[in-house]
Amino acid sequence: MKVATIAVGPLQENCHLVVDEATSEAALIDPGAEDERLLAAVQGSGARLAAIWLTHAHFDHVGAVGALRRATGAPIHLHPADAPLYARAADSALVYGLDVEQPPPADVALADGDVLALGALRFDVWHAPGHAPGHVVLVGHGAAFVGDCLFAGSVGRTDLPLADPRQLAATLERLATLPPETVVYPGHGPTTTIGAELASNPFLNGSIRLVRG
Repeated sequence: MKVATIAVGPLQENCHLVVDEATSEAALIDPGAEDERLLAAVQGSGARLAAIWLTHAHFDHVGAVGALRRATGAPIHLHPADAPLYARAADSALVYGLDVEQPPPADVALADGDVLALGALRFDVWHAPGHAPGHVVLVGHGAAFVGDCLFAGSVGRTDLPLADPRQLAATLERLATLPPETVVYPGHGPTTTIGAELASNPFLNGSIRLVRG
């Protein structure tokens, strides 16, 4: 497995290009902006874009979905609980003075326990609500693509519409069960590991609790 992280858009959202080198199939996780740059990255990898996987539907994670769908025909995967956010992605961006293309409908509904195939690669789908109701984490091959659940030294916001701090706390407890060597690819900021976050991230190791009681 080869992973390239490309920070895109004004919010510097991390889009992850995952390539199965055995079959030259690729997936883009959370293509938030700069579709031409992302297409160039796929072409430069020598792979064919086989899928678009969305950890959640906030506008900074879906802004390039429409253009990529038109250019490649790659199916869009999204958990249905995020449909309300997905449907208002363009309107949500306008609140911040940003122009984002409204993405087309998702093709595949994700659910906890699903397994996503990319060539010979397999990734388990974890429903991981809290930052967004339909947030998912993709786990496999020693990696976890965590979207905005977990960052290096921090966690995702829970003051946004449809966010829930209790759900995020449960999601973090589940993430903490991953092997410490698991590489964490977040939606913003640097790559880290579960072990590093357990040692230093107060939200993951329990030093700071998102909810009381």
